[in-house]
Amino acid sequence: MSERPLRVGVVMDPIADLSYKKDTSLAMLWAAQDRGWSLHYMEQEDLFLRDGRAHARLSALEVFRDAERWYALGEAEARPLAELDVILMRKDPPVDGHFLNAVHLLGFAEREGVLVVNPTRALLECNEKLFAQQFPQCCAPTLVSCREAELRAFHGEHGDVILKPLDGMGGSGVFHVLPDGRNLGAIIETLTERGTRQVMAQRYLPEIKDGDTRILLVDGEPVPYGLARVPMAGETRGNLAAGGQGNSRELTDRDHWLIAQVQPMIREKGLMFVGLDVIGNYITEINVTSPTCVREIDDQRGTDIAGQLMDAVARRRH
Repeated sequence: MSERPLRVGVVMDPIADLSYKKDTSLAMLWAAQDRGWSLHYMEQEDLFLRDGRAHARLSALEVFRDAERWYALGEAEARPLAELDVILMRKDPPVDGHFLNAVHLLGFAEREGVLVVNPTRALLECNEKLFAQQFPQCCAPTLVSCREAELRAFHGEHGDVILKPLDGMGGSGVFHVLPDGRNLGAIIETLTERGTRQVMAQRYLPEIKDGDTRILLVDGEPVPYGLARVPMAGETRGNLAAGGQGNSRELTDRDHWLIAQVQPMIREKGLMFVGLDVIGNYITEINVTSPTCVREIDDQRGTDIAGQLMDAVARRRH
């Protein structure tokens, strides 16, 4: 007897606004549809809880490999999420209260047997910037604090530092403070919201000029190629959203060592799709909410990363 096609839900930002050329969620949806699975679309605001059961206003979704028309949506209908087999949580950060509430609601579906990718407990536990700090042997010198005196002392010790919020994405709110400390007080005041919000300070890594490399792990196993996101001239941020140029490269021995350090915990937490950000010899972030860069690596290397992920999903569900 053949296996039943899976029913796949996706929570994402408005599909009409995605970038057709490079959106990773679209690659996942293509891969799922190619396997004959049905697709069901929802946005974060469509989720609701009634009498202890998670529901959503679900719309039947079709996706196409067509830059002019990449999706078609049916009428939204309120349904229990337990009718789905899998939910891909692809809502982009910031990981704010609305995001966390949505994850909690997905947890109710998980308890009814739905596979959520990535698992809700891991999404709640793994702040992308702080998660990496559980592996200090893999990280550059780092301070997390909201106190100006401590942040100034860290700058005084290292001279050249990056300051950034804990909940940003795409390079937003990232400041490079040079040894002269120009504007340090204003940057600290802004990022910490006058000493009330924890921020991260890290020693500046000059290797950023060669790129901030995204390394993807599918069900704990690394894709053999990373995407080095090389900053624009005059920029310190390699993020593609900040104008960085993405160049695929083979993983190095150091990359494999870093991966080996984090793999046991990634597997323990059941994380199926993870993006490590590596500058030089160090991990700077471990992305678990909505990792990207699949399309760029696939285009340059002929890989099928979303297909690998769907194969892993099928193994978990069948």
